[in-house]
Amino acid sequence: MAISLDWSLVVWIFTALNSIFAVIVVFFERRNPTAAMAWLMVLFLLPPVGFVLYLLFGQNYTRQKMFNLKERSDRILKNLYEEQYRALINRGFHFAHPDAEPYRDTIVTLLRSNQAFLSQDNRIVIYTDGKEKFDTLLDAIRNATHHIHLEYFIINNDELGRAVISALAEKARQGLEVRLLFDALGSRKGGGSSKAFHELTDAGGQIGIFFPSMYRVNYRNHRKIAVIDGRSGFIGGYNIGDEYLGKGPLGYWRDTAVLITGKAVNTLQLRFFLDWKYTTGESLDLDSVYFPDPVNSGTSAVQIVSGGPDTRWNPIKEGYIKLINSAKESVYIQTPYFIPDDSVMDALRLAALSGVDVRIMIPSKPDHPFVYWASLSFLSDLLDTGVRAYAYDHGFLHAKTIVVDGRAGSVGSANWDVRSFRLNFEANAFFYDVSTGKEMKRCFEKDLEVCTEITPERYARRSRWIRAKESVSRLFSPLA
Repeated sequence: MAISLDWSLVVWIFTALNSIFAVIVVFFERRNPTAAMAWLMVLFLLPPVGFVLYLLFGQNYTRQKMFNLKERSDRILKNLYEEQYRALINRGFHFAHPDAEPYRDTIVTLLRSNQAFLSQDNRIVIYTDGKEKFDTLLDAIRNATHHIHLEYFIINNDELGRAVISALAEKARQGLEVRLLFDALGSRKGGGSSKAFHELTDAGGQIGIFFPSMYRVNYRNHRKIAVIDGRSGFIGGYNIGDEYLGKGPLGYWRDTAVLITGKAVNTLQLRFFLDWKYTTGESLDLDSVYFPDPVNSGTSAVQIVSGGPDTRWNPIKEGYIKLINSAKESVYIQTPYFIPDDSVMDALRLAALSGVDVRIMIPSKPDHPFVYWASLSFLSDLLDTGVRAYAYDHGFLHAKTIVVDGRAGSVGSANWDVRSFRLNFEANAFFYDVSTGKEMKRCFEKDLEVCTEITPERYARRSRWIRAKESVSRLFSPLA
């Protein structure tokens, strides 16, 4: 017996659901007005599509309920940093190296908004090539003596992913504490699953799966952190997978990560502890074996800054803005996705208009076309102010960096887009150190050799089809 479908009833149901979601967007979620208008447009102009998109990307009204426990846990950091904050604002704080003094305001802002403790005895090594970075990470894992803590958005079930898991499993069999935290959606998209980690768990290692809800695109743990024996820490843009070695469809993979030794590793360790507790429920002791005194320290000043839907403000974005506002000579930015809000756009525009050399580099080949066309649109708004934009032609650019005046900057997991600023859990290292700043600036200038500049003249010659794609992509970019 055939069952007839009453399409008028289906349309009525979708219209009713979209109306309910519209009320939630306007009255309960307290969204950015631009994002709210974009959602309302999708819900009413594309009823069935809007319904599905809202289920996947929306529902921010549950955010406070979902992450209030995590926010309370993170507050244990507060007491550790109050003394340093008081010393800084009362001008009683001694900077061990003069490189950090000009950035006192930035340091105080991040300390107050994110409890980002400033350590001044760090040594920083920069990695811009995946093979070199992962060779170093694997060596550090193999030489570990007590514990290994890894936290990554994506761990692929491929050659590199299996090599990392095997190295971790070997250390677990030797009796070391091995903990691996990964995002459920990120690793599933990369071909990983809990089954792929059986070698590690069978050897005695532990895994934590962050936010197992697979149908929610928002609120993912996008951080990339590794802490070895509490003495060395990695942070940056690299996930774990063959494509990050340049073996994927996008070709050579240009990214940035740093290896830190010094007291900033303690903050990375705390970040892992808090995320592990939220994910698994296990509280790790704040024992000195996890927080040993540095043995290979340097003179770099570093703050580890964390952002996410559990933070009241957007500390990483605000750190970016403070750095831009402090610039006297240059601001160099690399990002795969450039979808900033008005505050970031205003900061970049004012810096360029004041004579600062502002340069922004994005990839020439997109991994997400929608985001790529939106990024071009936002860049175009800055060209007339004197900002110079570049498309990286030698593979794919995935680095998330800023360097200011060759003296200070940031490296981490946070892209220059609304998703990293508001919806994902991110972690960046902010540094105040001339030697690191000069090296970061040198890396940027070397990349310029394989870039095409997006000049106003070149941009004006784009086709009507590209103009249309940019317009549509920009229109829907606030949905993130």
